[in-house]
Amino acid sequence: MSELRSTLEELRAEDLTDQPDARVEEDFAELQRAAELLEVERLRRLAELDRRGTYARDGHLSAVAWLVAAFGVAWGRAREQVQVARALEDMPQTRRALSAGDITTDAVRVLVAARETDHEAFTRSERELVEAARVHRVRDLQRVTGYWRQAVEQEQRVQDEDVLANRRRLHATPTIFGMVRVDGDLDPETGETLLTALQAIMDADTRRGGSGDDRTPAQRRADALGEICRQWLDSGDRPTVAGERPHVTVTVNVDALRSANPEPREKKLAPEGKSDSADATGDRTEGGAWPVVTELDHAGPVSSDVARRLACDASVMRVVMAGRSEPLDVGRRTPVVSPAMRRAVMVRDRHCRFPGCDRPHTWCDAHHVVHWADGGPTALANLLLLCRRHHRLVHRRGGVGLNLEDGSPVFRRPDGSVLEDRAPP
Repeated sequence: MSELRSTLEELRAEDLTDQPDARVEEDFAELQRAAELLEVERLRRLAELDRRGTYARDGHLSAVAWLVAAFGVAWGRAREQVQVARALEDMPQTRRALSAGDITTDAVRVLVAARETDHEAFTRSERELVEAARVHRVRDLQRVTGYWRQAVEQEQRVQDEDVLANRRRLHATPTIFGMVRVDGDLDPETGETLLTALQAIMDADTRRGGSGDDRTPAQRRADALGEICRQWLDSGDRPTVAGERPHVTVTVNVDALRSANPEPREKKLAPEGKSDSADATGDRTEGGAWPVVTELDHAGPVSSDVARRLACDASVMRVVMAGRSEPLDVGRRTPVVSPAMRRAVMVRDRHCRFPGCDRPHTWCDAHHVVHWADGGPTALANLLLLCRRHHRLVHRRGGVGLNLEDGSPVFRRPDGSVLEDRAPP
């Protein structure tokens, strides 16, 4: 291990800027291969530690919990690693092909998932499946293993629907920086429903977005899933929980909402008739300072820019705190933009007001040009519709600027040049 660390230190000390392309490419290829070999050995040792149960010495209930606590691995990733490590112990041909560099760790994960269908059937077919992993890319290998699953289930004369339904799962795990990792397997009917809904949102977005959309397909799917969830939460017939409709909540110190930093107050933001919401609170520390608190209920801490964007078109609930956990007063929830005001903005704008965008009002938030936390009025002249993508863009630090000039909104690029706007309908 000391030699390995020494080699890594030598690599880290190299200056790559003067290296020729061929040398950098050759180094990368070697490192890619070495990373695969290191992963094989890491998984082999993980399987051995799991077999010995060494995690129990420190009170951990499983190897997964140990990975999470000791190394900061996300729960979904830790579960997958332990599953692969265990499976490889009983997949000798797969293990040999991986060690020889014939297949990648990504291909191994596909084979491990296929093995869950039937361990004995996989053992009989392992040679053919490993050969498929050698010649196919991961996406095509997934199709091959999908056909193999169907053949196994038909051979066993098992009811496909029951088998697939029992295998369904969905993990949604908060990770660092407020990101949420989503991983799962859906039964065919649910999966087809999801794919259809995603495609519908993406197609509509493509028609409206034109050729200026620089998102990757994966990013477009992620945004589409978010839009589906928002529209479900926005529907008026959603069941209540503890007297409230389900909603997204962010708790934030009021100072984080302001551009400046005047005398602190306390506010709590939560939506009314909207799924996006924010909570603003403040606690004095022992020295009298007000810590900046900005976090979502489930995903954890986020930037104050996110809180300001959500607060544009949410509901506000004031929470006065005497200390970190001593609320003195909780005010009534008040919508920042009343339903009547929102209707007026919708009638005037009809769609997103960002230059060149015509996403419908159902995809938009009512944006305060001058944020209400900075003293901006919740009045028709200070509001305009922005779709969620462009709303995020104008709230991003160093992003597109937006000002009112002679009563009209003016969008400016980061370099100060004006984006040509359209007059409202």
